[in-house]
Order: sequence, then C-alpha cells, then structure tokens
Amino acid sequence: MYARDNVAAANRSQQPPGRDQVATAVTALQMLAEPTRLRLMWQLTGGEYDVGTLAEAVGVARPAVSQHLAKLRLAGLVTARRDGRRVFYTARGGHVRRLVTEVLYAAEHQVTGVPDHD
Repeated sequence: MYARDNVAAANRSQQPPGRDQVATAVTALQMLAEPTRLRLMWQLTGGEYDVGTLAEAVGVARPAVSQHLAKLRLAGLVTARRDGRRVFYTARGGHVRRLVTEVLYAAEHQVTGVPDHD
C-alpha cells in the first residue's frame, strides 16, 4: 500500500457519492472509453498541445481531433488556452491525469501479465 492510498482513504467522505457526482464520473469514463480520445488524453497528460501536434501524435485527421477535443472539453476533462490564433489543450488537473495514467497502466498489467500492485 502506498502512503497516498492512506491519505485518500482518510479524506474520503463516509457518504456514498451523490447522483450528480456519479453522473459526472460516468460521463468522464464514457469519454475515455473511445480509443482516439483516450490516446489524446494520454498525450495531454504530458503537457500542452495544439490540434495539429495532437493530430500528428495520434495519427488522426485534424477535424476529427478538433471534434474529440470539443467533447473532452465539454465533459470537463481538458482545458484550452488561446495564444493568438492557436489554441493549446491540456488535461484538466491532477485527478484527470492520474485517472488516464492509472487506467492505461492497469491495462498494461493485464496485457503483459505483470501482477497488480496491492
């Protein structure tokens, strides 16, 4: 067990999650359940990128990347910053970055057969 696990458990409310909290979590997970969006989010956990750079990184056309980013932004998973004519996107906050990396690391363990962490 990691120290952060103890902190997370200690800070977690004793109340079950509310309806709005569950609905928001489901929306986030649905957004991440699409392969291109998950690959985009993986890129965005590492920093700030524009649409062209992201399109090249994931091998998808710019219009498709723009559509995916719009959905991710509406779901609250990415933020955007305008710099002149360019817009730069990044993953929104540590929780989102950790969610993306953890789900991909868990998948890596399952694919490679590496035992899970306790």
